[in-house]
Amino acid sequence: MTDNGVTQWGRVDETGTVFVTDRGTERAVGQYPDGSPEEALAYFTRKYAELEGQVRLLEQRARGGAPAADVAKTVTSLTEALESAAAVGDLEALRTRVSALTVAVEKLTEEQKAEAAAALEAALVERTQIVVAAEALAAKDPQSVQWKQATAELDALFSRWKEHQQTGPRVPKKQADELWKRFRAARTTVETHRRAFFAALDAEHKDARQRKQDLVARAEALASQGTAGIPAYRRLLDEWKQAGRAGKKVDDALWDSFKAAGDVLYAAKAEVDARENEEFAGNLEAKLAILEEAKPLLTATDRVAARNTLTNIQKRWDAIGKVPRDQMKSVEDRLRAIETAVRKLEDDHWNTSNPEKKARSEGLAAQLESAIAGLEADLAAARAAKDEAKVAELTEALEARRAWLAAVDA
Repeated sequence: MTDNGVTQWGRVDETGTVFVTDRGTERAVGQYPDGSPEEALAYFTRKYAELEGQVRLLEQRARGGAPAADVAKTVTSLTEALESAAAVGDLEALRTRVSALTVAVEKLTEEQKAEAAAALEAALVERTQIVVAAEALAAKDPQSVQWKQATAELDALFSRWKEHQQTGPRVPKKQADELWKRFRAARTTVETHRRAFFAALDAEHKDARQRKQDLVARAEALASQGTAGIPAYRRLLDEWKQAGRAGKKVDDALWDSFKAAGDVLYAAKAEVDARENEEFAGNLEAKLAILEEAKPLLTATDRVAARNTLTNIQKRWDAIGKVPRDQMKSVEDRLRAIETAVRKLEDDHWNTSNPEKKARSEGLAAQLESAIAGLEADLAAARAAKDEAKVAELTEALEARRAWLAAVDA
């Protein structure tokens, strides 16, 4: 600012009117009658600074990728404001900067159109993926679906759909409607399958519950039979295993009742077993003594004496009677081992003294010995003739017959 209220871009006359030099001419921009010329110019210079600030902010927004439509709207507004702006400063420079933004807006518009198209394509892909996932759930066999998991998956897909609808780019109505119809149809199918599955499951559970309730009643009715009721209870247990599921809580409660009925029977059996064990304890001692007496039969060589001794032992064994149930297998297995040893003595004797078998063995041995002698003679001749192929053939045949003879002799 110079003296007397004059600057490069404006001045103040004696009436307090402020002028701006714009496009080579002066024009009045306003009055500031109550102040000095310097104050008047300062006021309208600040107005210019405000306009320049608006232009600078718009340039920053354009560079930052603000919506092109908003930038274009502001460009138009500033262009109009700068035509007759009531401000003192280089207004033409501001117009030039605003005009330059028009080109930037066109570029920004194209970029944002491309971005919007890409975002729309991505949105369609994502919504289509949601639909396809829902349709895959709808296509599953209802009998093989884990419904708790499937319901959670469907709810998650629906939540994704709503979030995408609220936060994603706007999808054209036609495409959005088509995808929603597919999603809604898949969702309806899943819900229909789920309701049908659980309705059938409820019916199955009801039938199983009735069958198991009947089994419990029949099991409880066996209590008066005591130990004699156990075979019938076991048959009921087989039926229980085939009765199906009645739901975890119901199954657990019914099983507790069914098992309690069985426990009554097995408790009676335990009492009988305890009495028998006490009663048969003396029998066990007697049989253990017999087993000690019979031990030498495990290494006996006289088959006749061994058989006589074993027969005597078996008669005494049977006469003693039962032993406690938990010891029965142990003592019976020890007796079986002794019986097996005596039977082997008899089998071995028969195998070595059977006249027919002996005759067959001796006849076969003679034939093999004759064949071996012939092969040995032929082998000697082949070696003398240096016929290597014949030597190999005869050697193999000779070894085979010698092996057969060794087996027969054994």
